Amino acid sequence: MSLFWRIFGLNAVVLGAATALLLWAPVTVSVPILLPEAAILLTGLGVMLVANAALLRVGLAPLDRLSRLMSTVDLLKPGQRLSAPVRGGIAEPVHAFNAMLDRLEAERATSSARALSAQETERRRIAAELHDEVGQSLTAVLLGLKRTADQAPDPLRGELLLAQETVRDSLDEVRRLARRLRPGVLEDLGLAAALTSLATDYATHAGMKVSRSIQSGLPPLEREAEVVIYRVAQEGLTNIARHAEADRAELAIHRTGSSVVLRIDDDGRGIGEAAEGAGIRGMRERALLLGATLDIAPRPAGGTRVLLTVPSAGKGARP
Repeated sequence: MSLFWRIFGLNAVVLGAATALLLWAPVTVSVPILLPEAAILLTGLGVMLVANAALLRVGLAPLDRLSRLMSTVDLLKPGQRLSAPVRGGIAEPVHAFNAMLDRLEAERATSSARALSAQETERRRIAAELHDEVGQSLTAVLLGLKRTADQAPDPLRGELLLAQETVRDSLDEVRRLARRLRPGVLEDLGLAAALTSLATDYATHAGMKVSRSIQSGLPPLEREAEVVIYRVAQEGLTNIARHAEADRAELAIHRTGSSVVLRIDDDGRGIGEAAEGAGIRGMRERALLLGATLDIAPRPAGGTRVLLTVPSAGKGARP
């Protein structure tokens, strides 16, 4: 029975009961109406309204449950579906809503794949420009300062050497940014070496201890999967360095069955009830590209744990 006919039937029951009472009840209405008669009619109206409200609440309860469940659905957490009741007019809206979720998740996955692919391309372009243009320019300035310092008198040589050190530090920072934008070690040496380099880099520059545990013999992964794992690890460590106020972090990757699990722990102040920012939602979008699952939850001992579970695949995998 559709929702329309359910509501119509409930109202028909109430109105039919009122009509039956008027037909067979020993009550008459005078003109002008008497006070006892008015009291009886108003009482009957109140009873009809209360009965109608109670029956409508029962009839519309499935719709209220559907509305509450719809408000909890998040496209970045795929697979959430509403269960349709076996009977009742609410089944059709539930099926329609689930079909809409299927379409939205498919469209979001496609658009996210295009956006993240374009983002990686832009990262590589910017990294190449930093390395080839800015890096070479700073190198030329560094060499020029060295030649000038060698020929300058003693009072000026100290200032030139100080400027030389400043340019050298800037050159190192440019190279570090280029490595973050385009992880060449990932393309050249693989995921394990890239994660090791990433942990070392954050331990050096973030002022916290970063331990790592990388299991050998991981199953083969597609190149896209390796990039996603690397970017999630990078974003996770960045969030810890910026927001967690942590002293220690741990980066681990291991095999579980046919899947690869990336785990990032910290001993910071935890995520609490803060809303997910752009960084975490970006991590979720990357996980969606692979059909992976991303869980972010507080640790019992304090801090936050990030778990990325990636199904392994043979096609297109790195040998």
